[in-house]
Amino acid sequence: MKRKMIVIDEEKCNGCGLCVPNCPEGALQIIDNKARLVSEFYCDGLGACVGYCPQNALHIEEREAEPYDEARVLQNIIRQGRNVIDAHLKHLASHNQWKDYEIAVSILREKGISFTEGEKPNQHFPSPEVFQTGYTLTHWPIQLHLVHGEDEAWEDANILLAADCTAFSLPGFHTHLKETKLLIACPKLDTHQEIYLEKLVTIFEKKEPKSFTTMVMEVPCCRGLAFLAKKARDTSGSSLPIKVITVGIEGNILGQTEI
Repeated sequence: MKRKMIVIDEEKCNGCGLCVPNCPEGALQIIDNKARLVSEFYCDGLGACVGYCPQNALHIEEREAEPYDEARVLQNIIRQGRNVIDAHLKHLASHNQWKDYEIAVSILREKGISFTEGEKPNQHFPSPEVFQTGYTLTHWPIQLHLVHGEDEAWEDANILLAADCTAFSLPGFHTHLKETKLLIACPKLDTHQEIYLEKLVTIFEKKEPKSFTTMVMEVPCCRGLAFLAKKARDTSGSSLPIKVITVGIEGNILGQTEI
């Protein structure tokens, strides 16, 4: 059958192993100093590991593969303890994988194993006033593949690099664009991200932005965007702090950090 699977770029992978503990399904191992997909039926294709790779060596693609088997995967997860069980359930819930979630919950209950139940996303819609924030976009294009790194728009600018999903998940997203230049990208699905790195290095190096913020979703696969921005900043030699805003799947801001 065709389904989404993790793919590892061996040339980029440096064998750091950060992806392994962040794949609770147990699909990844370090073998001969490289990350390897040890079994297709353990990979759920949701990309929890993607955001933890500092080399951007992991991505998702659709291909022929063995079917994902939640029951077999859960046996691996149970051996790792309560925290990993809870993380796995939250991971399934955040991607709306309710069929696999119910399989896991049923098995855990049969075995008498404690766990924290995941919550379905809040279905209440915000009031209309939330959306009446005004249009604040000042430039075009905004997709990182389409912009030019040496565009004068980035000169001494406040820049927001936002993951694609944030604009659809965060009510009043445009309030974050006041006096700010926007770039958007998806760290999980976009291809040729080495081009992203080159453009961001150029922006940090030649345009010397006033501030730089990344906005990502809480799902693990989204964290790669902050890694990408940090790598570009460090490569350029800039010391500009990068603010990271994390948006929850229920449309709230979960927190802000600085890297």
